[in-house]
Amino acid sequence: MDGMTSRERVLAAFEHESTDKVPIHHLGFSSQAASYILGREAYVGGGIQQWREAKALWEGEEAHKEFLKRSLQDAFDVGRAVGNDLLRLHYWRLNEKPTKKIDEYTFLFGDPEGRYVIRRFIPSSELFNIVEEHPPRRRMTVSERFKEAERYLSEREEWLQNYNPRREDFQELRQLMEKYGKEYALRISGAGVGIGLSTEDPIWLISMVTKPEIAARYLDIQLEIALKQIRYFAEAGVKLLFSGCDIASDRGPCFPPKVFRELVLPRLREVAEECHKHDMYKLYGSDGNLWPIADDLFGRSGIDGYYEIDRRAGMDLRKLRERFPDLVLIGNISSHTLHFGTRDEVIAETLSCLREAKRSRGIIVGVSNYIVPGTPKENIQAMIETIKKHR
Repeated sequence: MDGMTSRERVLAAFEHESTDKVPIHHLGFSSQAASYILGREAYVGGGIQQWREAKALWEGEEAHKEFLKRSLQDAFDVGRAVGNDLLRLHYWRLNEKPTKKIDEYTFLFGDPEGRYVIRRFIPSSELFNIVEEHPPRRRMTVSERFKEAERYLSEREEWLQNYNPRREDFQELRQLMEKYGKEYALRISGAGVGIGLSTEDPIWLISMVTKPEIAARYLDIQLEIALKQIRYFAEAGVKLLFSGCDIASDRGPCFPPKVFRELVLPRLREVAEECHKHDMYKLYGSDGNLWPIADDLFGRSGIDGYYEIDRRAGMDLRKLRERFPDLVLIGNISSHTLHFGTRDEVIAETLSCLREAKRSRGIIVGVSNYIVPGTPKENIQAMIETIKKHR
């Protein structure tokens, strides 16, 4: 057990075996937080990465290649700097060349004389949001939106009949696994099935209760794509396949448990079973209070791991371990505590997670969500130092 690699440490956690020290995975970093950690500007984050990519695409092919190269290197560097055993190498993307640069922070995408959107970067929040859309979206009735949804589903179902993934589509992933995957466990996203608060069009969430047949078709498309892709993830060497969507608030899931059980659970189980056929672990992530659907999501679905564990919503490592002894748990240091708490509160929360990980096997400790812009440097440092000293 002495001198385990990061990959060995993480995979041991998934087998509920002893490890030489507590495995670590912080889920994500704002550029500001990562830049503090590295002591230089870090090309990671959310909307800021979309803005950086828009700038790079505007400047030309070589600039875009440099953006991609630097983004990968910085994601690796910050993960290594904080002791992550499980690495996240990809952050937000917007691989669409803008048509017009309005100012340093603002770009137009689309046809300036026809249909377009304007996005503006806000440095304080690191978001790159749409601030103008032309023509403005017409406000549709719910009935009209359902007709649009059915039209979309028909188009996707027709497309799906001829969709067959190709091995070459996963070439970049194979290269990442070859370069980083021998020493580290890699967080790879794919094969997701779900509808939640983060789903782009709320009509799908509405349909789960009012028109479940529509939601079922939408989920079946996701399922079919997932089942077709899973073997290619496995061929590329992927061991941990992450997915999920935000399906809950602090008060509970955004739909009745019965809806989850009837619509999502059977399809999620199919994905997990297919992953297991290819010797992969399937993980699911969501913020919020998931206790009302916990037995289905963490027990009957067959998933292997749960991340984004929201401490403030009542998702506690010890309670989860006692109820679901076979579930691998990732996180439980709250980004809210890191952002708003005192240094002592950050240390106490970090220590509580480390203690539980040492008491129970199958726990990977880290910040459960994104370390947001404005998080105090001293709190980030306190967490890193506490983990380094006590893991």
